[in-house]
Amino acid sequence: MENLVPVLGILIPILGISCGLVAIIGGVFMKPWFALREKQLATEASMVAEKAAQYAAQTERLEQRVRVLERIITDRGLALSDEIDALRIGGEAPARIEH
Repeated sequence: MENLVPVLGILIPILGISCGLVAIIGGVFMKPWFALREKQLATEASMVAEKAAQYAAQTERLEQRVRVLERIITDRGLALSDEIDALRIGGEAPARIEH
């Protein structure tokens, strides 16, 4: 036990200094890494937001096209069907089947 006291007397200050050095060095290297990582995440977030905006715009265009098609079908669907059938048969009025 008596041999252990001088070793601990030297080891404790060395450990204290080592912990301080590790904290300083870690701060020097980790702070820039965290800043870089934060910039990377911000860039990725802006890219994701831009893609989401593009998808939203594309979805809006597709919805508008569907609305136009629905309007064409509902407004002129019956008359258009009669015209197509008249062209197929060769001028005869087609027999209408009710659904």
